Amino acid sequence: MSNLRTLGEFIIEKQHDFPHASGDLSSLLSSINLAAKIVHREINKAGLVDITGAAGEENIQGEAQQKLDVLANDTFKAALENRDQVCGIASEEEDDFVSFDSELNKQAKYVVLMDPLDGSSNIDVNVSVGTIFSIYRRLSPIGGLTEARDFLQPGTEQVASGYVIYGSSTMLVYTTGKGVHGFTYDPSIGSFCLSHEDMRIPKQGFIYSINEGNYINFPAGVKKYLKYCQEEDEAGKRPYTSRYIGSLVSDFHRNLLLGGIFLYPSTRAYPTGKLRLLYECNPIAFLTEQAGGEATDGEGRIMEIKPGELHQRVPFFAGSTDMVKTLHGFLRDNPDQY
Repeated sequence: MSNLRTLGEFIIEKQHDFPHASGDLSSLLSSINLAAKIVHREINKAGLVDITGAAGEENIQGEAQQKLDVLANDTFKAALENRDQVCGIASEEEDDFVSFDSELNKQAKYVVLMDPLDGSSNIDVNVSVGTIFSIYRRLSPIGGLTEARDFLQPGTEQVASGYVIYGSSTMLVYTTGKGVHGFTYDPSIGSFCLSHEDMRIPKQGFIYSINEGNYINFPAGVKKYLKYCQEEDEAGKRPYTSRYIGSLVSDFHRNLLLGGIFLYPSTRAYPTGKLRLLYECNPIAFLTEQAGGEATDGEGRIMEIKPGELHQRVPFFAGSTDMVKTLHGFLRDNPDQY
C-alpha cells in the first residue's frame, strides 16, 4: 500500500509540469476527482434505485436524456462551482454555457467543457459508460461573467483533458500536455491510485471500432477502409478485429491500451458528423496525441478546428498513427461523399 500514489499526490508531485502551474488547476482536478467518485457510487446502485431509464426530456441535441445524464451533469456542475477555480461550464446536457456568478467564481481562470455521461443508454444493460472533460483558460476579463469566446476555443488551447470510465473498475485518465496517466479507483480506501503511468497507444493496432450497422450510409473512403480492415494480407496481420461498444470512452480506452482506431464518420443523416467537437472530440484528441496517436476529422487535425458553436458536430477518427494514416489515404483517394 505504501507504494501507491493517489491522484491527489500525483497532481501535487507533477504540478510543476502543468501549463500555467498553480494550485488552482490542482484543485480543479480534485473537484473532478470528487464528482467522479459520486457518479461511480450512483452508477453502482443502478437497478437498485430509480436512477435508470429515460428522464422524460430531451437535451439540446434532441436526444432523450437518461436519469443518470441529469444526475451526472448536476454532480459535476456542483463540484466545479463549489471549488471556486471555475468561472463557468459548458455541457452536452445544457442548452448554453453556464456562468458561475459568485464573486470568487468570477475571479477564476478556468472553464470546463464536458460530456457528463457518455454512453448513458448503456446503463440499463450494465455496459461501461464514461465522463469526458476538457479544461481551458478563460479569455474574458477576470472578475466578470464568462463569455462565449471562453468556450469556443480550438483544442490546441486545452490546458487539460481526460475521461472517467465506469466499468469493471472505475478509472480516471487525464493529460495536462505532459503524457497520459491513468488512475484506478480503490473503493477500500476511497481514492484513485496511479495504475497506468505515461500511457502510450501502439503505433499500429489490430482493432477497428465503428458502428458497422450504418455501413450503407458511410462515405466511400470509409467503406473501402473497412473492406481493407476485413481482408487477409500476406503478412498475416489482417483481417483486423472489430470491437464496438457504443460508448466513445469505452471504445477509445480499449484502443488506447491495445492499439486500434475509432471511427465515427459523417453519414447521410449526419453529413457534418455526429460527435460533438467541444465535449467529445477535442478532449479525446488531446489524449490521443499525448499518447502518441493521431486524431482527425478526415481532412485535418481535430484540435486545429476553430469551433463556431457550442454543440458543433464533426466526423471523428482517432487512434494508432499507422491506422489513421492508412485511413487518410482511402479518404483522399475516394473523395465521393457516399
